[in-house]
Amino acid sequence: MADFYTKTMDEETCCIMGYKGSSNRVVIPANLAGKRVTILYDALFKNHKEITSIKIPETVTNIGSYMFEGCTKLKKVELPAGLTDIWEYGFSKSSIEEIIIPDGVRTIMPFTFKDCKKLKKVVCGRGLRKICAGAFEGCPKLEEVVHGPNVKVSPEAYGTSNTEFGKKVHEEAVKATGYDKVGKKHD
Repeated sequence: MADFYTKTMDEETCCIMGYKGSSNRVVIPANLAGKRVTILYDALFKNHKEITSIKIPETVTNIGSYMFEGCTKLKKVELPAGLTDIWEYGFSKSSIEEIIIPDGVRTIMPFTFKDCKKLKKVVCGRGLRKICAGAFEGCPKLEEVVHGPNVKVSPEAYGTSNTEFGKKVHEEAVKATGYDKVGKKHD
């Protein structure tokens, strides 16, 4: 059983501020106390090593910093289509291997996936416009980041000596004008 602790944001919405539970599969409710859940506050699941999967409801638009940091068994996160923001260090030090970023997310913030040692593939939605420095720093197994042609990628997004992939991307980003020729692209 999971307990979620909320803070009212306005007459219709709330933010989940705290979590207490021991389940390995977490399903976040779309409504609590008669209000739509729209924000998951910083460090909500930090160091919950028992969690293997999390389903986030379609009502959520913002995921706070350090959300899944230290979730060392976390393999699967279902992000809602309406998500617009994932803050710094959101997935850092988690065990996700693959993730699909929804179309509403415009920026992958600094260090969002820092030290995700098992991360192999990231598929970015069509709304993505920027990947910040350090976004994928310390991801030694990262092989593929799929994004559109107009995404500005920081030369330091993957670190400089992370992986062969990171080295190649870094070199291309340094040479490219506007950074939009980095990584794989949508058709």
